[in-house]
Amino acid sequence: MHEVIICEKPSSAEKIAKALSPSAKKKLYNKKVKYWELQRDSKDITVLSGVGHLYSLVPEKSKRFKVSFDLHWAPSHEVNKSSAFTRDYLRAIKKFGKNADSYIHACDYDVEGTLIGYNALKYACGQDSLNNVSRMKFSTLTKKDIVDAYENRIDIDMHQVDNGIARHILDYYFGMNISIALSDSVKRTKHRFLKLSVGRVQTPTLSILVKREKEIREFVPEPYWIIRAILDFEDIEIRHVERNIFDKARADEIFAKCQGKDAVVDEIDFTKSKTRPPVPFNLSGLQAEAYSVFGFSPKRTQIAAQNLYSAGYTSYPRTSSQKLPESLGFENIFRQLSANPEFKKHISNLPSKLRPNNGKKEDAAHPPIHPTGILPKSLNSDEKKIYELIVYRFIAVFFESAEFETMSATLDIEDEKFKFKRRRVTHKGWMEHYPFKKIDNEKFPEVSEGDLMSVKELIKDEKETKPPARYNQASLIKELEKKNLGTKATRADIVDKLYDRKYIEGSKIEVNKLGEDLIDTLNTYCSDLTSEELTRDFENKLEGINQDETTKESVIGEGEKDVKDILADIDKNQKGIGSKLYEAYQATNIVGECECGGKLVKRQGRYGSFVGCTNYPDCNVTYSVPKNASIIKKTCEKCGLPMIVAGKGKNKREMCLDPNCGKDNTKQYNPEEVGVCPKCGKPLLKRSGRFGEFVGCSNFPRCKFTCSLEDLENKLE
Repeated sequence: MHEVIICEKPSSAEKIAKALSPSAKKKLYNKKVKYWELQRDSKDITVLSGVGHLYSLVPEKSKRFKVSFDLHWAPSHEVNKSSAFTRDYLRAIKKFGKNADSYIHACDYDVEGTLIGYNALKYACGQDSLNNVSRMKFSTLTKKDIVDAYENRIDIDMHQVDNGIARHILDYYFGMNISIALSDSVKRTKHRFLKLSVGRVQTPTLSILVKREKEIREFVPEPYWIIRAILDFEDIEIRHVERNIFDKARADEIFAKCQGKDAVVDEIDFTKSKTRPPVPFNLSGLQAEAYSVFGFSPKRTQIAAQNLYSAGYTSYPRTSSQKLPESLGFENIFRQLSANPEFKKHISNLPSKLRPNNGKKEDAAHPPIHPTGILPKSLNSDEKKIYELIVYRFIAVFFESAEFETMSATLDIEDEKFKFKRRRVTHKGWMEHYPFKKIDNEKFPEVSEGDLMSVKELIKDEKETKPPARYNQASLIKELEKKNLGTKATRADIVDKLYDRKYIEGSKIEVNKLGEDLIDTLNTYCSDLTSEELTRDFENKLEGINQDETTKESVIGEGEKDVKDILADIDKNQKGIGSKLYEAYQATNIVGECECGGKLVKRQGRYGSFVGCTNYPDCNVTYSVPKNASIIKKTCEKCGLPMIVAGKGKNKREMCLDPNCGKDNTKQYNPEEVGVCPKCGKPLLKRSGRFGEFVGCSNFPRCKFTCSLEDLENKLE
């Protein structure tokens, strides 16, 4: 009897094969793709793997690069050149996965993982494979969990499948279709190609950032004053109880009244407080903590956590849960972790009853992120940091609260009240076992009520209110989670995509003019696309598929209707949209001034990036931008053109955009006409290049005709 197991990734396939049989044999297909053969329970088992999605949604060939609602699944390597590496994995599944007696879906247990395995079974192994298939559900790639999942298989959750299909179709409708329509509006209005990117979640996310950008820009600072005094005793600083004083006259009154006067200790209070242990990590919690502690971007954290899971060291990372179930076997995990001396120092002090401080959020699919107990043999720097963060958080949640004592003192200076506070730890509790948390432990000064305290210095600070803080990647993902936009698995990718599209920049996120004008234009002509409510409504409807409250067909139908309404708005306002978006693109990509008075703009041509003048075709000045080079905010001291940076590491160097800088460039800027281009009929110009003089078409970069001076006559003939 032949059984086929389909896994999501090669590392998962290896873990599953070795867990089911220590004598599993590794095989190679086409000398590239690993698969595994083993025997168990009188069955011959073949373990195959994909590399994520092996199939992508595409329209009919006649509608490629056009708006389309008629989609089908096609092999990813046929859809996108960057997915060429998936071809051999798909071929291996087709070859070894057909005509088996039974099939097991063993991809990650979430919406994406379920869809990946379902498509591989349906399209690569054949529709009949779905008639005899079961599902493995596991949260760690440990031998115990894998064997348990194999021996207690369940049915494929078709609600998850339908959710995944509907989500991908909606993303295509809102992303690809509307992006194509916006690019077409620029092309038809300005006769220029401009690659634009919008998305069902991406665009509302950008809208949140644009709103914050405008709040910062429009913020009007308001002055306020703080009155504070430095005491002679231990240089204690006390502050007036009114704290931020917005009335200057009142601030001046306090300052004048207290100048040169001593302070009397009016009242001292001691209070006690507790700080409960942190809750277990879900993905967003881990991402936020890794950003705070290490400065890691959410995507960087997610990659490291995924690698740790694939290696069997930690549990499945894409979870929302903050509740650790007892079924994990806490004692066994801690026993294994104790083999590490550093971990053992903390584990040996655990209370006898292991009760974690669970949070409120639940996830039916997976528990919180936790160590499996298997100690890593080798990790890279990122993985080591994230692993230790996960382990110490897991340990800390089982300890008791930290306890603190706070001293609050009120002092009187000429009937004006001042205060200072100190806090010290009386019991470290969980904080002693979580090295990433700073412990407040201030010294209490020895003062008593009625003490007269000499004032060394009285200070009046003038300050201004500050605008709202910019989002960083971690705080933006928290905002998306709060607003229920996107999913735990996709939010980091959405933020990354906004950076890739050049809409945002910086660790403290700033939106550039193209990103802001894109949102302003969409708000003017088709505000539904920027709407958080519309996106959140679809997220709820997609979740409703999982709960059997609605159907895939219903959600897709609503999405198609909404997108068609948006497309109608774009078509109706094509001229205004095209003009505004192109103007924004131009402004965003201006890199300098041309000698003719025009603007030098960075453009994308068929053969790469170049810089050209906005006065084209009257001015033919162009500069190529070498591959992997970037234009920086710095000008050449000799000619005033922008500088570029090329190379990496020790080979990284700055240079002028003009390769002929410092040479006689008269011929470059005032080229001599020497004939007519045989390809397009535009004037041929004599130019100076890096390797001497040559003849080039004035219609560059649209026409690439060039030749040497010696070949000119032959070419024209």
